[in-house]
Amino acid sequence: MKNPLITISLFFNYFVFAILLNSVGTVILQVQRNFDISKSDASVLEGFKDLPIAFASFILASFLPKIGLKKSMLIGLAFVTIACFLIPFSDGFWYFKLLFFVIGISFALIKVSVFATIGIITKGVKEHGSFMSLLEATFMAGILIGNVVISQYVNDNDPKSREWLTIYWMLSGLSFIAFLLLFIAKLDESEAKIANTTLKKDFQAMFSLIIKPLIIVFIFSIFFYVLLEQSFQTWFPTFYQEILHAPSSMAIQAGAILAGASFIGRLLSGFVLLRVRWIYFLSICLIIVAAIVLLVLPMAKSTVISNETMTWFNAPLVVYLLPIMGLFLAPIYPILNSTILSALPKHMHSSMSGLIVVFSALGGTTGSIITGHVFEKFDGTTAFYFSLIPITVIFILLWILNKLVHKMELS
Repeated sequence: MKNPLITISLFFNYFVFAILLNSVGTVILQVQRNFDISKSDASVLEGFKDLPIAFASFILASFLPKIGLKKSMLIGLAFVTIACFLIPFSDGFWYFKLLFFVIGISFALIKVSVFATIGIITKGVKEHGSFMSLLEATFMAGILIGNVVISQYVNDNDPKSREWLTIYWMLSGLSFIAFLLLFIAKLDESEAKIANTTLKKDFQAMFSLIIKPLIIVFIFSIFFYVLLEQSFQTWFPTFYQEILHAPSSMAIQAGAILAGASFIGRLLSGFVLLRVRWIYFLSICLIIVAAIVLLVLPMAKSTVISNETMTWFNAPLVVYLLPIMGLFLAPIYPILNSTILSALPKHMHSSMSGLIVVFSALGGTTGSIITGHVFEKFDGTTAFYFSLIPITVIFILLWILNKLVHKMELS
């Protein structure tokens, strides 16, 4: 591995943004309590996070190497450092929209740059795949730790308490540390650049990727995967509070357990893939996720326990079973991304990363908004049953993708 300091910096960047991005689930729960916001109104925060990610990635991805990958990441970290520092002074729902807008733009700069940088600092398909899995595992570790820490600042007895906002001062400090770490790290970006190219040619290169059948199937696979993942991650705290009647702090901690299971799933997937073909492994994972949904949701609907007396020591079995799906859902994303990126020349990684980020963001927004509206119109159990649709679609797309990858390898 080239340049260990830049490697550490990439992992730390991803860790910080994992906490920032996935605090949206906590914020959706808390703004309902603090500002009497409806579920459908609160769900737009996902859009304020993901749509800027999509647009910024689409516009910037093809020429980020010209701006500079390191410089782009530094700009993103500077933005969120300032935004997080200011949020405890906010006095309305509008500022949370602004916060996630800034986080979205910044993450676009970070993620596209990180994905492009991986190709520079790794050698070969196996090292690329291993790094990607560990990076995504770090992202899940950030979600886990973030949810646990934030839950300690939530006041279950006072819905209007704003004590939880002070956690953003800590996040501002972490972002600043990430900025300093990256600033002193050295990165040779020459491999990511093509000499004598224009902005027009860069955009043409990105569009030329979209029209390939392999890339089209991959993009739809990513879109539906993130739609599925975010519908669970974003609405887990609300589901636990309203359907399972857990206290607010415990509901946020449930999101941490889901992230912990996802962390383990992504960490172990690298070892499993050494012995099992990716298509068989991911197919089994999706079947198990569907089985968990079909087994656990009927149990959730029949669970009755008082909000005031529930703890992790007396909670019903369903409280522990639902997050297990993270073990089997989490490996899909890094495996798909690594498969595509490692098959492309390094100078195309930025453009391909942009497409990944765009359709990931669109999938995340779509999943959160659909789940929020179904949650409000029906109930959380019905909303989570809808996850069986994207699970089925992803299963079909994976087998089509496998066939196209195999054909490309033979050609």
